[in-house]
Amino acid sequence: MKVKFWGVRGSIPSPGPRTARYGGNTTCIEVRTDDGTLIVLDGGTGIYALAQSLPPGRPVAANIFITHSHWDHIHGLPFFSPLFVPGSRVRLHGAYDPVTGNGIEHVMAIQLQNSYFPVSEASMAATIEYQTLAIGEAIDVADAVVRNAEMNHPVTDLGYRIDCNGKSVFFSGDHEPGYDHHAAGAPTHAAAHLDMARRQDAIEAIVRGVDVLIMDCSYTREEYPAKRGWGHGTFDAAFALALRCGAKRLYCTHHEPSRGDAELEAVFADVMARHAPLPHGLQVFLAYEGLEVDLP
Repeated sequence: MKVKFWGVRGSIPSPGPRTARYGGNTTCIEVRTDDGTLIVLDGGTGIYALAQSLPPGRPVAANIFITHSHWDHIHGLPFFSPLFVPGSRVRLHGAYDPVTGNGIEHVMAIQLQNSYFPVSEASMAATIEYQTLAIGEAIDVADAVVRNAEMNHPVTDLGYRIDCNGKSVFFSGDHEPGYDHHAAGAPTHAAAHLDMARRQDAIEAIVRGVDVLIMDCSYTREEYPAKRGWGHGTFDAAFALALRCGAKRLYCTHHEPSRGDAELEAVFADVMARHAPLPHGLQVFLAYEGLEVDLP
């Protein structure tokens, strides 16, 4: 199995000289299973560059798994060029939205309204399929199995684990360390606390023993209190999850868009120094566009 990062920024694309080393595109990760099947995790602006790497004009079979419907994770989808190639088959997977009552097909439908995008889905040459996933559902994709867990974010957000012939990858999408925002003693406090614990147990169960753990590390521990409730994680929380669950490699991503490359490296160096020496068996990396990970 092989993994390649095509977009590592969060919230909004941030191209320019300050982000040239790590990249300014929003979230998109390519996974190739052992038999070459293409799995795409999220459709941020990085998916455009992924598409440009594919053989031009040739049909493609792709399974795209969307963590959630916030713009930085979907706004590259209409620019995924295989959608315009006859013979391509693109299957979009994602969560049911309990607020709107829509399935994953709504993600494309809303973007392809004429007032937002000039090409309708009916005009796209590919066969487009939709699979709305239940929380915890496992599905087979060629020689891999993809499972999900509900992460902690203001909208339904699925983290995905891909297992293929004994190797595994987990991608969190956006994820904030769990906390109970209901005041102690409030009628809703106990139920919210139980729900938080249930969700955390499910996350740790699906992450346990993973070879590659890709986590939302938007903030430092110093920045986080002012961002609480925004639905994003910290470097320290990602380290803690990796250690609790026995992950072998941790890749920090969803970089804060206002943080330039030098600032990002300084923040990462500080975190690494505080956690040194790393426990035996854990490696930690700062994700960048073009980074390739081979899991033989």
